[in-house]
Amino acid sequence: MDLQRFLTYRTWPKLTPALARTEVLAGLTVALVMVPQAVAYAGLAGMPLVTGLYTCLVPALLAVLLGSANRLSVGPAALTCVLIGASLTGMAEPGSAEWVSLAVWLSLLSGGIQLLLGLGHYGWLINLVSSPVMMGFTQAASLLIMASQVPALLGVKTWQWDVASWSSWLTDWPALFGLGSLAVLLLLRRYKPRWPGVMLVMALASLLGYVTGYEQHGAVVGLLPSGLPDVYWPHWPGLEMLNQLWVPAMVIALVSFLETASSARIECQRDGKRWDDSTELFAQGLAKLASAFSGSFPTSTSFSRSALMLYAGARSGWAVVASVGFVLLALLLLMPALQYVPRSVMAAAVIVAVLNLFQPRQFLKLWRIDRVETMTAAVTFAITLATAPRIYWGVMAGVLVGLSHFLHTRLHPRIIEVGLHPDGSLRDRHLWKLPPLAPHLYALRMDAELDFAAASGFERAIAEHLALHPDVQDVCLFAQPINRIDATGVETFGQLQRQLASRGITLHISGIKLPVETALKRAGELPESAQLKLYRTDADALQALRQLAPLPNDIAAAAI
Repeated sequence: MDLQRFLTYRTWPKLTPALARTEVLAGLTVALVMVPQAVAYAGLAGMPLVTGLYTCLVPALLAVLLGSANRLSVGPAALTCVLIGASLTGMAEPGSAEWVSLAVWLSLLSGGIQLLLGLGHYGWLINLVSSPVMMGFTQAASLLIMASQVPALLGVKTWQWDVASWSSWLTDWPALFGLGSLAVLLLLRRYKPRWPGVMLVMALASLLGYVTGYEQHGAVVGLLPSGLPDVYWPHWPGLEMLNQLWVPAMVIALVSFLETASSARIECQRDGKRWDDSTELFAQGLAKLASAFSGSFPTSTSFSRSALMLYAGARSGWAVVASVGFVLLALLLLMPALQYVPRSVMAAAVIVAVLNLFQPRQFLKLWRIDRVETMTAAVTFAITLATAPRIYWGVMAGVLVGLSHFLHTRLHPRIIEVGLHPDGSLRDRHLWKLPPLAPHLYALRMDAELDFAAASGFERAIAEHLALHPDVQDVCLFAQPINRIDATGVETFGQLQRQLASRGITLHISGIKLPVETALKRAGELPESAQLKLYRTDADALQALRQLAPLPNDIAAAAI
């Protein structure tokens, strides 16, 4: 096994004073957003707030040193954090030692899954979660996240529908700080998007909280422990408890890597280089393992922070190293400054960060593209909401629906009878109301592989046409779209050819590809026969079919 491919840091540019200046500024820009976000997202996962900063240290360094994309902001992310909180609900008390231990096991399991997939070059498995599934889950999860933060934003334990009571808690200190911070954050995002709004609002809220004695009126963050995390060894939870974590761990591994993939593709496309999914899987899995042994939760890649990294001018992984350095400084020096931040302000920060994920117009856009995939997204959305807090079942259901649609499509290949369009191309004869290519001829094209999934459909299409048209004397297969054939396809083709020959029907095959032709010849299914004719191009086939009946004289070629 070649482990050298994971040492991607060796391709980084040599650090010069000019490059260092650029990378430090980019790292500082991201760190100003990362520090308050990490603390807020840790609360979303039900973890001690300082553990959010732990995910931004060693895990982030390992991900950038060994990953194929070297400007990703690895640490806590909204979707992964809400999955962690949802997965552990009912299994332990949020923030307790038992909860922390279970979150660490989630990190170990999901990291181990990603690590093994990366070593085995199984990066293609992320395609199991299609774009509509991810979109439906993201929309539902973002709604659930924002709804879960409303009580903390307003300083109440649960939402109250009694309108008469609204005036009392809407004028309490938590609601005033929370709603005020929410308004300021939205205004900053609208008019000053380049400013570190979350950091500024938290700093101001901390100062106001200290001056006004807010902790007498509402919950505050409290003093967070400073310094590096100790090595954490989780206790064995027992097989029964561990078995409950496997499905959430698999979903976290898939969803978090899809978050990584979306950011990595943008970075690599921008630089004109190739993105290696298996290398990135290995690096992200190792980051999760490092997070576990730091006593923290599964990491992911933040799309917004990674985009900010690129926007700030980062040119290499040195910018991520710089951001980790600034987070470390904050962990060592700035923890006392966060202790007076009201919890309602933290809730406002989470709501504003997640607001970018909620884009219901994507359903309308998807509806214009494909109605079936829109239903897949809708099913994922609905089941995610219905199964809350076990929202990972929404992803699993979406994957099953997507795979079912895929199998249905493979088992029902597109097979059309072709005719000659006025523009010279071969198209669906019935759709475009075209005449047959020749009398007593059935000309067809199958836009699929001739394998076990499509073979029965191929055989059925010809059999049904011959049953309805007993006067057919020739069958022409335009085989250009068929790029693969398996044993079932070879067997079906041989049986079909012999049935046609027994009925005196000539089989014409146009544009057969070399792999398909080779497989059929090896099986002895392409014998030299007067009732089997092969043509290299569609133009040759049309020329031969011209002998069956007159065709227009200006036909030179036809496109698939």
